[in-house]
Amino acid sequence: MSQNKMIAMILAGGRGSRLFDLTKKVAKPAVHYGGKYRIIDFCLSNCSNSGIDTVGVLTQYESILLHFYLSHDYWGFDAADSGIYLLPPREKSDGFGLYRGTADAISQNMDFIDQTGAEYVLILSGDHIYKMNYDKMLNYHKKNNADATIAVLEVPMKEASRFGIMNCDETDRIVEFEEKPAQPKSNLASMGIYIFTWKYLREKLVEDQKKDDSHHDFGKDIIPTMLNEGKKLCAYRFKGYWKDVGTIESLWEANMDLIHDRDELNLNDESWKIYTEDVKTTPQYFGANSEVSSALISQGAHVDGKVTDSVLFTNAYVAAGAEVKDSVIFPGARVLKGAKVVRAIVDEGVVVGENATVGREDSEGITLLAKNVKGGDHYE
Repeated sequence: MSQNKMIAMILAGGRGSRLFDLTKKVAKPAVHYGGKYRIIDFCLSNCSNSGIDTVGVLTQYESILLHFYLSHDYWGFDAADSGIYLLPPREKSDGFGLYRGTADAISQNMDFIDQTGAEYVLILSGDHIYKMNYDKMLNYHKKNNADATIAVLEVPMKEASRFGIMNCDETDRIVEFEEKPAQPKSNLASMGIYIFTWKYLREKLVEDQKKDDSHHDFGKDIIPTMLNEGKKLCAYRFKGYWKDVGTIESLWEANMDLIHDRDELNLNDESWKIYTEDVKTTPQYFGANSEVSSALISQGAHVDGKVTDSVLFTNAYVAAGAEVKDSVIFPGARVLKGAKVVRAIVDEGVVVGENATVGREDSEGITLLAKNVKGGDHYE
Protein backbone atom coordinates (compact mmCIF):
# COMPACT_ATOMS: atom_id res chain seq x y z
CA MET A 1 0.00 0.00 0.00
CA SER A 2 1.35 3.40 -0.98
CA GLN A 3 2.09 5.97 1.72
CA ASN A 4 -1.08 7.88 0.85
CA LYS A 5 -3.23 4.76 1.25
CA MET A 6 -4.80 5.17 -2.17
CA ILE A 7 -5.36 2.35 -4.63
CA ALA A 8 -6.32 2.62 -8.29
CA MET A 9 -9.17 0.80 -9.99
CA ILE A 10 -8.92 0.85 -13.79
CA LEU A 11 -12.10 0.30 -15.79
CA ALA A 12 -10.89 -1.77 -18.75
CA GLY A 13 -13.95 -3.79 -19.73
CA GLY A 14 -15.70 -1.71 -22.40
CA ARG A 15 -16.58 -3.17 -25.80
CA GLY A 16 -14.82 -0.49 -27.82
CA SER A 17 -17.41 -0.94 -30.57
CA ARG A 18 -16.56 2.38 -32.25
CA LEU A 19 -13.10 1.01 -33.03
CA PHE A 20 -14.86 -1.63 -35.12
CA ASP A 21 -12.67 -4.62 -36.07
CA LEU A 22 -9.65 -3.37 -34.12
CA THR A 23 -11.49 -4.53 -31.01
CA LYS A 24 -13.22 -7.58 -32.41
CA LYS A 25 -10.75 -9.83 -30.57
CA VAL A 26 -8.81 -7.27 -28.53
CA ALA A 27 -9.97 -5.18 -25.54
CA LYS A 28 -9.81 -1.47 -26.28
CA PRO A 29 -7.14 -0.75 -23.62
CA ALA A 30 -4.88 -3.28 -25.38
CA VAL A 31 -5.06 -1.53 -28.77
CA HIS A 32 -1.70 -0.34 -30.13
CA TYR A 33 -0.66 3.31 -30.02
CA GLY A 34 2.35 5.50 -30.71
CA GLY A 35 4.75 3.10 -32.40
CA LYS A 36 5.34 0.70 -29.51
CA TYR A 37 2.73 1.23 -26.79
CA ARG A 38 -0.72 -0.05 -25.87
CA ILE A 39 -3.32 2.42 -24.65
CA ILE A 40 -3.46 1.04 -21.10
CA ASP A 41 0.28 1.75 -20.67
CA PHE A 42 -0.56 5.38 -19.93
CA CYS A 43 -2.77 5.04 -16.86
CA LEU A 44 -0.56 2.22 -15.53
CA SER A 45 2.58 4.31 -15.98
CA ASN A 46 0.84 7.26 -14.32
CA CYS A 47 0.06 5.03 -11.34
CA SER A 48 3.64 3.78 -11.11
CA ASN A 49 5.10 7.28 -11.43
CA SER A 50 2.61 8.62 -8.85
CA GLY A 51 3.66 6.11 -6.20
CA ILE A 52 0.49 4.00 -6.39
CA ASP A 53 1.52 0.38 -6.04
CA THR A 54 -1.82 -1.43 -5.82
CA VAL A 55 -3.89 -1.43 -9.00
CA GLY A 56 -7.04 -3.38 -9.77
CA VAL A 57 -7.83 -3.78 -13.47
CA LEU A 58 -11.49 -4.53 -14.10
CA THR A 59 -11.76 -6.51 -17.33
CA GLN A 60 -14.68 -7.95 -19.25
CA TYR A 61 -14.89 -8.03 -23.06
CA GLU A 62 -12.23 -9.79 -25.19
CA SER A 63 -9.83 -9.77 -22.28
CA ILE A 64 -7.53 -12.73 -23.06
CA LEU A 65 -4.75 -10.71 -24.71
CA LEU A 66 -5.09 -7.96 -22.10
CA HIS A 67 -4.77 -10.47 -19.24
CA PHE A 68 -1.68 -11.98 -20.83
CA TYR A 69 -0.14 -8.54 -21.33
CA LEU A 70 -0.83 -7.39 -17.76
CA SER A 71 0.61 -10.57 -16.28
CA HIS A 72 4.14 -9.44 -17.18
CA ASP A 73 4.12 -6.20 -15.12
CA TYR A 74 6.18 -3.95 -17.36
CA TRP A 75 5.29 -0.97 -15.15
CA GLY A 76 7.34 -1.70 -12.03
CA PHE A 77 4.70 -2.61 -9.42
CA ASP A 78 7.19 -4.71 -7.48
CA ALA A 79 6.13 -4.19 -3.87
CA ALA A 80 5.86 -7.47 -2.00
CA ASP A 81 2.23 -7.02 -0.93
CA SER A 82 0.88 -5.18 -3.98
CA GLY A 83 0.88 -5.13 -7.76
CA ILE A 84 -1.64 -5.47 -10.57
CA TYR A 85 -4.76 -7.50 -9.82
CA LEU A 86 -7.05 -8.72 -12.62
CA LEU A 87 -10.70 -8.39 -11.61
CA PRO A 88 -13.20 -9.88 -14.09
CA PRO A 89 -16.94 -9.92 -13.25
CA ARG A 90 -17.97 -12.33 -10.52
CA GLU A 91 -19.84 -15.55 -11.22
CA LYS A 92 -23.47 -15.31 -10.18
CA SER A 93 -26.15 -17.88 -9.43
CA ASP A 94 -27.54 -17.59 -12.95
CA GLY A 95 -24.12 -18.08 -14.57
CA PHE A 96 -21.22 -15.79 -15.33
CA GLY A 97 -22.26 -12.20 -14.67
CA LEU A 98 -21.33 -8.93 -16.27
CA TYR A 99 -20.48 -5.52 -14.94
CA ARG A 100 -23.75 -3.60 -15.34
CA GLY A 101 -22.08 -0.19 -15.22
CA THR A 102 -19.01 1.65 -13.97
CA ALA A 103 -20.28 1.82 -10.39
CA ASP A 104 -21.36 -1.82 -10.41
CA ALA A 105 -17.84 -2.79 -11.47
CA ILE A 106 -16.51 -1.21 -8.27
CA SER A 107 -19.40 -2.62 -6.21
CA GLN A 108 -18.54 -6.17 -7.27
CA ASN A 109 -15.02 -5.62 -5.94
CA MET A 110 -15.73 -3.93 -2.62
CA ASP A 111 -14.20 -6.88 -0.76
CA PHE A 112 -10.97 -6.46 -2.71
CA ILE A 113 -10.79 -2.76 -1.81
CA ASP A 114 -11.61 -3.51 1.83
CA GLN A 115 -8.77 -6.03 2.01
CA THR A 116 -6.23 -3.44 0.84
CA GLY A 117 -7.08 -1.12 3.72
CA ALA A 118 -7.39 1.80 1.31
CA GLU A 119 -8.63 5.17 2.57
CA TYR A 120 -8.98 6.59 -0.93
CA VAL A 121 -9.92 5.03 -4.26
CA LEU A 122 -8.83 6.39 -7.62
CA ILE A 123 -11.16 5.41 -10.48
CA LEU A 124 -9.61 5.49 -13.96
CA SER A 125 -10.48 4.58 -17.53
CA GLY A 126 -8.10 2.26 -19.34
CA ASP A 127 -8.56 3.90 -22.73
CA HIS A 128 -7.30 7.47 -22.34
CA ILE A 129 -3.90 8.82 -23.40
CA TYR A 130 -2.34 11.41 -21.06
CA LYS A 131 0.25 11.93 -18.33
CA MET A 132 -0.94 12.94 -14.87
CA ASN A 133 0.45 12.94 -11.34
CA TYR A 134 -2.37 11.35 -9.33
CA ASP A 135 -0.57 12.08 -6.05
CA LYS A 136 -1.02 15.82 -6.65
CA MET A 137 -4.71 15.23 -7.28
CA LEU A 138 -4.97 13.28 -4.01
CA ASN A 139 -3.29 16.11 -2.09
CA TYR A 140 -5.86 18.48 -3.58
CA HIS A 141 -8.65 16.10 -2.53
CA LYS A 142 -7.38 15.95 1.06
CA LYS A 143 -6.67 19.68 1.27
CA ASN A 144 -10.30 20.38 0.36
CA ASN A 145 -11.62 17.65 2.65
CA ALA A 146 -13.70 16.50 -0.31
CA ASP A 147 -15.94 13.48 -0.52
CA ALA A 148 -15.06 13.20 -4.20
CA THR A 149 -12.70 14.97 -6.58
CA ILE A 150 -13.22 14.87 -10.33
CA ALA A 151 -10.49 15.74 -12.83
CA VAL A 152 -11.70 18.24 -15.43
CA LEU A 153 -10.27 19.65 -18.62
CA GLU A 154 -11.23 22.89 -20.31
CA VAL A 155 -12.58 22.15 -23.78
CA PRO A 156 -13.69 24.58 -26.52
CA MET A 157 -17.18 25.82 -25.67
CA LYS A 158 -18.49 24.69 -29.05
CA GLU A 159 -17.49 21.10 -28.18
CA ALA A 160 -18.71 21.11 -24.57
CA SER A 161 -22.03 19.43 -25.43
CA ARG A 162 -20.09 16.24 -26.25
CA PHE A 163 -18.93 15.81 -22.64
CA GLY A 164 -20.14 15.50 -19.10
CA ILE A 165 -19.87 19.10 -17.86
CA MET A 166 -19.09 20.21 -14.32
CA ASN A 167 -20.57 23.56 -13.24
CA CYS A 168 -18.61 24.99 -10.31
CA ASP A 169 -18.65 27.92 -7.90
CA GLU A 170 -15.74 30.33 -7.49
CA THR A 171 -13.85 27.82 -5.30
CA ASP A 172 -14.17 25.02 -7.91
CA ARG A 173 -16.68 23.17 -5.77
CA ILE A 174 -18.99 21.31 -8.14
CA VAL A 175 -22.58 22.49 -7.85
CA GLU A 176 -24.08 20.78 -10.90
CA PHE A 177 -23.26 17.97 -13.29
CA GLU A 178 -24.78 17.88 -16.78
CA GLU A 179 -24.34 14.91 -19.09
CA LYS A 180 -23.79 16.17 -22.67
CA PRO A 181 -25.93 19.32 -22.24
CA ALA A 182 -27.43 20.93 -25.35
CA GLN A 183 -26.60 24.36 -23.93
CA PRO A 184 -23.58 23.94 -21.62
CA LYS A 185 -23.05 26.46 -18.84
CA SER A 186 -19.29 25.88 -18.64
CA ASN A 187 -16.50 24.18 -20.53
CA LEU A 188 -15.16 22.06 -17.67
CA ALA A 189 -15.39 18.54 -19.06
CA SER A 190 -15.11 15.47 -16.87
CA MET A 191 -12.08 13.33 -17.73
CA GLY A 192 -13.58 10.24 -16.12
CA ILE A 193 -10.91 10.36 -13.39
CA TYR A 194 -12.33 10.28 -9.83
CA ILE A 195 -10.90 10.15 -6.33
CA PHE A 196 -13.34 9.09 -3.63
CA THR A 197 -12.94 8.81 0.10
CA TRP A 198 -13.60 5.09 0.30
CA LYS A 199 -15.67 5.02 3.49
CA TYR A 200 -18.27 7.32 1.98
CA LEU A 201 -18.21 5.82 -1.54
CA ARG A 202 -18.74 2.36 -0.09
CA GLU A 203 -21.99 3.50 1.53
CA LYS A 204 -23.22 4.97 -1.76
CA LEU A 205 -22.37 1.80 -3.68
CA VAL A 206 -24.26 -0.39 -1.22
CA GLU A 207 -27.31 1.87 -1.56
CA ASP A 208 -27.03 1.91 -5.35
CA GLN A 209 -26.94 -1.89 -5.59
CA LYS A 210 -30.44 -2.01 -4.07
CA LYS A 211 -31.99 0.35 -6.62
CA ASP A 212 -33.78 -1.42 -9.46
CA ASP A 213 -34.02 1.77 -11.52
CA SER A 214 -30.31 2.62 -11.29
CA HIS A 215 -27.87 2.47 -14.22
CA HIS A 216 -25.20 1.63 -11.63
CA ASP A 217 -23.01 4.28 -13.20
CA PHE A 218 -20.85 7.02 -11.68
CA GLY A 219 -21.92 9.76 -14.07
CA LYS A 220 -25.61 8.88 -14.18
CA ASP A 221 -26.19 7.78 -10.58
CA ILE A 222 -23.43 8.08 -7.97
CA ILE A 223 -22.27 11.63 -8.70
CA PRO A 224 -25.80 13.10 -9.06
CA THR A 225 -26.80 11.40 -5.80
CA MET A 226 -23.83 12.91 -3.99
CA LEU A 227 -24.66 16.36 -5.33
CA ASN A 228 -28.31 16.02 -4.28
CA GLU A 229 -27.18 15.09 -0.79
CA GLY A 230 -24.99 18.19 -0.55
CA LYS A 231 -21.71 16.28 -0.40
CA LYS A 232 -18.51 18.11 -1.22
CA LEU A 233 -17.37 17.42 -4.77
CA CYS A 234 -14.38 19.36 -6.09
CA ALA A 235 -13.09 19.89 -9.61
CA TYR A 236 -9.39 19.28 -10.17
CA ARG A 237 -8.26 21.28 -13.20
CA PHE A 238 -5.87 19.42 -15.48
CA LYS A 239 -3.72 21.23 -18.02
CA GLY A 240 -1.97 19.07 -20.56
CA TYR A 241 -2.55 16.55 -23.30
CA TRP A 242 -5.51 14.20 -22.90
CA LYS A 243 -7.20 12.10 -25.56
CA ASP A 244 -10.12 9.69 -25.43
CA VAL A 245 -9.29 7.27 -28.24
CA GLY A 246 -12.73 5.73 -28.59
CA THR A 247 -13.07 6.00 -32.38
CA ILE A 248 -10.95 5.21 -35.43
CA GLU A 249 -10.64 8.94 -36.15
CA SER A 250 -9.54 9.82 -32.59
CA LEU A 251 -7.01 6.97 -32.52
CA TRP A 252 -5.58 8.20 -35.84
CA GLU A 253 -5.52 11.79 -34.56
CA ALA A 254 -3.71 10.78 -31.37
CA ASN A 255 -0.99 9.08 -33.42
CA MET A 256 -0.70 12.09 -35.73
CA ASP A 257 -0.31 14.33 -32.66
CA LEU A 258 2.97 12.56 -31.92
CA ILE A 259 4.30 13.80 -35.24
CA HIS A 260 2.88 17.30 -35.46
CA ASP A 261 2.62 18.30 -31.77
CA ARG A 262 5.42 16.36 -30.11
CA ASP A 263 5.74 18.78 -27.19
CA GLU A 264 2.12 18.15 -26.16
CA LEU A 265 2.88 14.54 -25.13
CA ASN A 266 6.60 13.98 -24.68
CA LEU A 267 7.14 10.24 -24.69
CA ASN A 268 10.89 10.65 -24.15
CA ASP A 269 10.59 12.43 -20.80
CA GLU A 270 12.89 10.55 -18.42
CA SER A 271 11.22 12.17 -15.40
CA TRP A 272 7.84 10.63 -16.27
CA LYS A 273 8.39 7.48 -18.27
CA ILE A 274 5.67 5.67 -20.13
CA TYR A 275 6.48 2.02 -19.59
CA THR A 276 5.57 -0.71 -22.03
CA GLU A 277 6.49 -4.19 -23.24
CA ASP A 278 10.20 -4.69 -23.78
CA VAL A 279 10.26 -6.11 -27.29
CA LYS A 280 13.58 -7.49 -28.46
CA THR A 281 14.06 -6.40 -32.05
CA THR A 282 16.53 -4.93 -34.52
CA PRO A 283 17.04 -1.19 -35.10
CA GLN A 284 15.08 0.60 -37.81
CA TYR A 285 16.28 -0.09 -41.34
CA PHE A 286 16.15 2.44 -44.16
CA GLY A 287 16.91 1.31 -47.70
CA ALA A 288 19.12 3.26 -50.08
CA ASN A 289 16.12 4.65 -51.95
CA SER A 290 13.83 5.23 -48.97
CA GLU A 291 12.26 8.66 -48.38
CA VAL A 292 11.13 9.48 -44.86
CA SER A 293 9.83 12.84 -43.64
CA SER A 294 7.87 13.91 -40.58
CA ALA A 295 7.38 10.33 -39.39
CA LEU A 296 7.73 8.24 -36.24
CA ILE A 297 9.56 5.02 -37.11
CA SER A 298 9.86 2.40 -34.36
CA GLN A 299 12.56 -0.17 -33.71
CA GLY A 300 12.51 -3.07 -36.14
CA ALA A 301 10.59 -1.18 -38.82
CA HIS A 302 11.95 -1.65 -42.36
CA VAL A 303 11.50 1.15 -44.89
CA ASP A 304 12.51 0.85 -48.54
CA GLY A 305 9.75 3.11 -49.89
CA LYS A 306 8.34 6.56 -49.13
CA VAL A 307 6.87 7.39 -45.72
CA THR A 308 5.42 10.82 -44.92
CA ASP A 309 3.54 12.09 -41.85
CA SER A 310 3.01 8.56 -40.55
CA VAL A 311 3.63 6.26 -37.58
CA LEU A 312 5.26 2.87 -38.18
CA PHE A 313 5.22 0.33 -35.38
CA THR A 314 7.72 -2.38 -34.53
CA ASN A 315 8.54 -4.67 -37.47
CA ALA A 316 6.30 -2.79 -39.92
CA TYR A 317 7.52 -2.99 -43.52
CA VAL A 318 7.21 -0.59 -46.46
CA ALA A 319 8.61 -2.02 -49.70
CA ALA A 320 10.50 -0.22 -52.44
CA GLY A 321 8.10 1.71 -54.65
CA ALA A 322 5.40 1.77 -51.96
CA GLU A 323 4.10 4.97 -50.39
CA VAL A 324 2.62 5.55 -46.93
CA LYS A 325 1.18 8.97 -46.11
CA ASP A 326 -0.83 10.27 -43.14
CA SER A 327 -1.22 6.71 -41.89
CA VAL A 328 -0.63 4.40 -38.93
CA ILE A 329 0.98 1.01 -39.64
CA PHE A 330 0.65 -1.46 -36.77
CA PRO A 331 3.28 -4.08 -35.76
CA GLY A 332 4.22 -6.57 -38.45
CA ALA A 333 2.01 -5.01 -41.12
CA ARG A 334 3.46 -5.01 -44.64
CA VAL A 335 2.93 -2.57 -47.49
CA LEU A 336 4.22 -4.25 -50.64
CA LYS A 337 5.79 -2.90 -53.82
CA GLY A 338 3.83 -0.20 -55.62
CA ALA A 339 1.08 0.00 -52.98
CA LYS A 340 -0.20 3.36 -51.72
CA VAL A 341 -1.68 3.86 -48.25
CA VAL A 342 -3.17 7.27 -47.40
CA ARG A 343 -5.16 8.38 -44.31
CA ALA A 344 -5.47 4.85 -43.00
CA ILE A 345 -4.81 2.54 -40.07
CA VAL A 346 -3.38 -0.84 -41.08
CA ASP A 347 -3.85 -3.47 -38.39
CA GLU A 348 -1.22 -5.81 -36.96
CA GLY A 349 0.06 -8.38 -39.44
CA VAL A 350 -2.08 -7.16 -42.34
CA VAL A 351 -0.51 -7.24 -45.81
CA VAL A 352 -1.32 -4.54 -48.37
CA GLY A 353 -0.68 -6.27 -51.70
CA GLU A 354 1.40 -5.04 -54.61
CA ASN A 355 0.01 -1.96 -56.37
CA ALA A 356 -3.02 -1.84 -54.05
CA THR A 357 -4.52 1.53 -53.12
CA VAL A 358 -5.85 2.13 -49.62
CA GLY A 359 -7.61 5.37 -48.60
CA ARG A 360 -7.76 8.75 -50.33
CA GLU A 361 -6.17 12.10 -49.61
CA ASP A 362 -9.50 13.90 -50.03
CA SER A 363 -11.37 11.55 -47.68
CA GLU A 364 -12.86 13.06 -44.52
CA GLY A 365 -12.76 9.71 -42.74
CA ILE A 366 -9.99 7.25 -41.96
CA THR A 367 -9.77 3.89 -43.72
CA LEU A 368 -9.25 0.83 -41.49
CA LEU A 369 -7.68 -2.39 -42.72
CA ALA A 370 -8.24 -4.87 -39.92
CA LYS A 371 -7.11 -8.47 -39.65
CA ASN A 372 -10.30 -9.75 -38.07
CA VAL A 373 -12.63 -9.40 -41.03
CA LYS A 374 -13.84 -11.94 -43.57
CA GLY A 375 -11.36 -12.30 -46.38
CA GLY A 376 -8.24 -12.69 -44.26
CA ASP A 377 -5.28 -10.44 -43.73
CA HIS A 378 -4.17 -9.77 -47.30
CA TYR A 379 -5.62 -6.83 -49.25
CA GLU A 380 -5.08 -6.54 -52.98
